[in-house]
Amino acid sequence: MMVTNKVLITGSNGFLGQKLIDLLSKNLNYEVFAISMNKNDNPNVANYHFQQLDLMNSDLLNTYLSEVKPNYIIHTAAITSVEGCEADKVLCEKMNVEVAKQLADYCKQTNGFLVQLSTDFVFDGQNGPYKEDDSTNPLSEYGKSKLRSEQVIHNSGCEYAILRTILVYGINANPNRSNLVLWAKEKLSKNEPIKVVKDQWRMPTFVDDLAEACLLAIEKRATGVFHISGEEMFTIAEAVYQIADFWNFDKSLISEITAASIGQSENRPQKTGFILSKAKSILGFQPTPFKASLEIIDKQYGIFR
Repeated sequence: MMVTNKVLITGSNGFLGQKLIDLLSKNLNYEVFAISMNKNDNPNVANYHFQQLDLMNSDLLNTYLSEVKPNYIIHTAAITSVEGCEADKVLCEKMNVEVAKQLADYCKQTNGFLVQLSTDFVFDGQNGPYKEDDSTNPLSEYGKSKLRSEQVIHNSGCEYAILRTILVYGINANPNRSNLVLWAKEKLSKNEPIKVVKDQWRMPTFVDDLAEACLLAIEKRATGVFHISGEEMFTIAEAVYQIADFWNFDKSLISEITAASIGQSENRPQKTGFILSKAKSILGFQPTPFKASLEIIDKQYGIFR
């Protein structure tokens, strides 16, 4: 009988969470457990165990962990809204930091391995692209909470991989999940005008690549902080023009605006981007070029929509 490792995915209804379930549930080396605050809305219900659970109920979470005894935890659940974290800092701290600490403490006690998702928003955007050991200086409560989660995980003494990522995009089977590519595609396909920011620079991350990076971190039990993103630097507007070109949409529908005009200049970094040499050399990570990812999304669109 093949030995299986138990992998727990938090935030399993989320964009990355569903990709991870699709990836890992097909892998015979892993027995997959998934938890989310809401009922399972993944059309794929095969080969994994789902439990509806509020991660912020520490007693329920402890009970669940002691029953399942996962060897690996991929912690994708978080409050990721910049405005949401500013509006409720207590909830942001509880979800983004305290839950991460509880999972890290569990991994320390059981020799488990924790994969934590983090963000380019731990940087202030003055000196991008960034290496893993560059100085952090988050501008928002969201960025600060993700940096604190990194710190509590490191201080716990558990084995961990922290994967920082940037502007994740792609497609899964959940029609309610959107992102930059799907939003632009949907709007422009209906000939609806859109406004996009021209003065924020990012290296967008294909969600399929990010899921693969999580699996690589587990398989290699690679410890430390890793930067995971695409390799091409775009303004948000430039990315949207590429989306329009790929699907032959009318680019005159696109109008450029400044981050300041929508209140995003102070609480979001202007230019991030990552240097990926560490992830490439240690994890074997290889990002998909942006245009190639659009080709994959186009094929997946026919399956998922």
